[in-house]
Amino acid sequence: MNKPAITQTTIHDVLANRWSPRAYDANKPVSQTQIISLLEAARWAPSCFGDQPWRFVVCDKTTNPDAWKKALDCLVPSNQTWAQHAPVLLLICANTLFGHNQKPNRWAPYDTGAATENLCLQATALGLAAHQMGGFDVAKAQTAFAVPEQFTLMSMVTIGYAGSADSLPEDLRERELAPRERRPLGELFFNGAWDKAIL
Repeated sequence: MNKPAITQTTIHDVLANRWSPRAYDANKPVSQTQIISLLEAARWAPSCFGDQPWRFVVCDKTTNPDAWKKALDCLVPSNQTWAQHAPVLLLICANTLFGHNQKPNRWAPYDTGAATENLCLQATALGLAAHQMGGFDVAKAQTAFAVPEQFTLMSMVTIGYAGSADSLPEDLRERELAPRERRPLGELFFNGAWDKAIL
């Protein structure tokens, strides 16, 4: 299902077509070549000092079902309802310390978000779907995947082929089929001073 963004001017198709579905085709695995392509897109994101603070734990149901199940178990129940059909789950982490001097890196979450968005855009380019989630048990995931304490667990992401909205419970199906919405440009972007709308 395509749900392109309705924009005031043309943007690249990859950007317009990126969205976060919940319906996945459980019978279509993601290939290792595709996974590496997604990770390469993330790897080449910009970062402060080129530090690359992001670390992704990849849980592919096809090649590592135990890790995939551990990741699924960390999600809140409402996310498990639909994420159980996604063949790949990712745990996204940000290193709170710079690698070159071990000093605090306050830009790590920002940079990790950029890497994750690169991955999501590459997923769209490959005909895959990606959905970022904040609804997971951070402490459980940190323990389950032995993530060192200096890393902040930012999100989990589902990857797979979009499926039919009919596979979702009614409440989620309505959200899946609802039109995409964004705040007006003037609420988000300012012209040289706070709250002075760009448009």
